[in-house]
Amino acid sequence: MSQIEDMGSFFQDNKALLKEYLEIRMELYRLQATRFISKAAGYLVWIVISLFLLFLILIFSGIVLGCWLSGLTHSYVIGFSLTTGILILIFAFLAIFRKTLFVNPLTQNIIRKTNEDFNE
Repeated sequence: MSQIEDMGSFFQDNKALLKEYLEIRMELYRLQATRFISKAAGYLVWIVISLFLLFLILIFSGIVLGCWLSGLTHSYVIGFSLTTGILILIFAFLAIFRKTLFVNPLTQNIIRKTNEDFNE
């Protein structure tokens, strides 16, 4: 019987400490989630800006290539048709190898970054 009373008094004495520990632990989880979300938002903004710049580079390089091939062939139709064909081949190559080039490395990178964040 004295052991039950000792256990009860132990929990009574340490109730405030346990409550404070749980509050601190919840605050820690909240701060970790905030850090993870802010990093993810930063990466998302960086990806959107990079894709926009990549799109502009693709447009202007396509125009330059089309004008250059038009000058070589002395025909705008043939020059820009060749440029369109080259861009379609590049797009088809990227679509065929999308898993190897984009999906798998991105998935591995996300897993590695997540593990690094939780290990810190």
